[in-house]
Amino acid sequence: MDSKKLDIVMDVKVDMTVQLGTAELPMKDVVELSPGAQIQLKQSAKDPVSLMVNGKLIAYGEVVVIDDKFGLKVTEIVNSI
Repeated sequence: MDSKKLDIVMDVKVDMTVQLGTAELPMKDVVELSPGAQIQLKQSAKDPVSLMVNGKLIAYGEVVVIDDKFGLKVTEIVNSI
């Protein structure tokens, strides 16, 4: 595709989400959550996190700290993009 045609969409903002993990809980446990509650995720602490763009998985990475904020170091790009 001609790069000039792509230029028109390069400034379009997309939603990016880093998914740390998932958990499945009964609703009775969800409504009983309170500050300080801990939820155990299915993923191991060593597992990569998922990078989603507009809800579509595009990469995996590691959580890093950058200037006292969380960031993501991309370690693998998903082949299907």
